[in-house]
Amino acid sequence: MNLSRLEMNGWRLHTMRGIVHRWALAVTLFAGTSVLAPGVAHADDWGCQVLLCLSNPGGPEQYGACVPPVERLWSAMRHGDPFPTCDFGTGGSQGTSATNTFASGGYCREDLLYWGGPEQSELQCRAAGAINVDIDNQLHTRVWWDVAGAGSTITEFYGAGSTEAPSQVPYDPTQSAALFLQQSEQESGQSDQSGGGH
Repeated sequence: MNLSRLEMNGWRLHTMRGIVHRWALAVTLFAGTSVLAPGVAHADDWGCQVLLCLSNPGGPEQYGACVPPVERLWSAMRHGDPFPTCDFGTGGSQGTSATNTFASGGYCREDLLYWGGPEQSELQCRAAGAINVDIDNQLHTRVWWDVAGAGSTITEFYGAGSTEAPSQVPYDPTQSAALFLQQSEQESGQSDQSGGGH
């Protein structure tokens, strides 16, 4: 079956609206449960709130209910505290987790890499870290946090309904440095060639 580009874009928009609606409903229900039934709250509620908010395709703070737990997360991460956990309990969601990896020249998005340090000789990353959220053992979102030291985030969405090509595998941040260096060498070679002819 061949779908026109317009039909595909309409389908993607419809799918994304459905996903956003479900996440908004889930966040609202979760926040409401935490507020209305504080006696039922568990010690790991914060970790579960954080996991839910980080898995949102629209970004971890798209919804107001996510702002307090996620801001608490950023503060904890900046202070070196351990990443919170979420216990789904018996029969819970197997294969759903979130892990933080602190960013460096060896683990970064290619567009966040830059030369810094003494004499601008060290490859560094403009983000403090990346949180990878897996659902059903598949990468769902990757959130780069504290980008440029300004507290902003970049969310990469790889789940169902993603605008990424279905066959595209999420990139490996450990390979970004090699790509960055290759691109730098190509640009340097091009500028040498254009400058050498004068």
